Amino acid sequence: MIDTNTTVVEVLNKACETFAANPAFTCLGHTMTYAELDHLSLQFACYLQQKTELKPGDRIAVQLPNLLQYPVVVFGALRAGLTVVNTNPLYTARELEHQLNDSGAKALVVLANIAATADKVVAKTGVKQVIVTEVGDMHPPLKRFLINSVLRYVKREVPVLNFAHRVNLRDTFGAADINRYEPSAHVPADVAVLQYTGGTTGVAKGAMLTHANLAANMQQVRDALGDSINIGKEYYVAPLPLYHIYAFTLHCMCLLSSGCHSLLIPNPRDIPGFVKALKGQPITGFVGLNTLFNALCRDENFVKLDFSTLKTTSSGGMALTSEAAKRWQDVTGCAVAEGYGMTETSPVVTFNPANAIQPGTVGLPVPETEVKVVDEEGNALPEGSPGELCVRGPQVMKGYWQRPEETAKILDDDGWLKTGDMAVIQPDGYVKIVDRKKDMIIVSGFNVYPNEIEDVVCQHPAVVEAAAIGLPDEKSGEQVKLFVVSSDPSLTEKDVISFCRENLTGYKVPRTVEFRTELPKSNVGKILRRELKPAA
Repeated sequence: MIDTNTTVVEVLNKACETFAANPAFTCLGHTMTYAELDHLSLQFACYLQQKTELKPGDRIAVQLPNLLQYPVVVFGALRAGLTVVNTNPLYTARELEHQLNDSGAKALVVLANIAATADKVVAKTGVKQVIVTEVGDMHPPLKRFLINSVLRYVKREVPVLNFAHRVNLRDTFGAADINRYEPSAHVPADVAVLQYTGGTTGVAKGAMLTHANLAANMQQVRDALGDSINIGKEYYVAPLPLYHIYAFTLHCMCLLSSGCHSLLIPNPRDIPGFVKALKGQPITGFVGLNTLFNALCRDENFVKLDFSTLKTTSSGGMALTSEAAKRWQDVTGCAVAEGYGMTETSPVVTFNPANAIQPGTVGLPVPETEVKVVDEEGNALPEGSPGELCVRGPQVMKGYWQRPEETAKILDDDGWLKTGDMAVIQPDGYVKIVDRKKDMIIVSGFNVYPNEIEDVVCQHPAVVEAAAIGLPDEKSGEQVKLFVVSSDPSLTEKDVISFCRENLTGYKVPRTVEFRTELPKSNVGKILRRELKPAA
């Protein structure tokens, strides 16, 4: 029975009390125990309560990669009664400004190395308090000094910042009286996290994930993993960003509640650095996605690592190809279990049991999760028939933040969520994703919405119309191709791509641009992206 009568803070408190001496997170050669996580997050919570004007329920944006600071800050914010707004460090100024304003965030925690973007837009938002951290801030004094000094003065990766209300994260620890801490008044139905997504359109909106949603999915994932999770003994690699709900639920909820250990990888694109971090580590679990499996298995040093302790590999975020799965198993000796989920479901819906993996499927529904497929009119279809996958369960979001109309489009009064993905439910209950109903493009596991790209590109004064589609790509799964109708014959592909780079996160930037005199349209004037694919 899934218990939905608990909060994330209660999960953290119990884990820290039960597993105080266990390692919780390791990053850049330093390990934080559960006791240290407990102490530091409590100090941060007290600072937020006593030294700022933040009140329970206020939103705090957290813009951090996978560093030890992330769990400290997020759990500290939740312990202070705040709602966390997970914020992508790769956001452009336009994207960040939208999210801060849409969420109503009153505070921001940001890594100094990537804070130049926030520095440009914070004054245009409701953010009144900015807390800045540097990469080495959670390390012992000497190592902290060395890491931060090298990044600041040798590599020159830390920009000059001009925030009006800036505090350094290190200065928040010990700045308040922990004896005056007021336990969070959160109840399970309260929103714990605003997780931004394009949903089934391209408009960035916050999925309201409650404490109950996250606690439920934590238990569902633990049940799905079954005997592969030994309490207090697992050591998982965490290369996927914790600001994405998949990694957050697994590493900061499921593994944490089990007293297990996560190895945080700040930059998984740095394959040599990634492999160096793995060397000599007795990892038992790995969470990744198709492009990462491919990249690692092509690295000669990765292939030489000792995988004798690895027993579980999970894949999510994008489709797993049979070639990548086979290559990973050949190199590591560990089969890949694929699952399915979405931001709106906290996120896991289905998962392949470790002892009964069916390649080509996304597994069975996790406990207390109902799935069905429906036709265009919403009628349920029989097993084996393709239709839109719908989900109902305790992990389904409360709705979209301040967007009841958008919520009503995908979440009905009976609790069924339309996923926008086309699937088949096999007679044995396993689910197979066969296509995407929506035009969403998945680049290296990141959702890219054509509407957003087209909206940005059409702001260029020389662009009349634009249409974005996804094309297969060996490395990233898909790449973005853009079709443009221009009023200026001198406009070049380079001009369009440069404009996109200024206004879109890197993975959303089109790889290629094709100019057309007109775009295919329906009889009501809607651009028909599907007709562009055969011509691409």
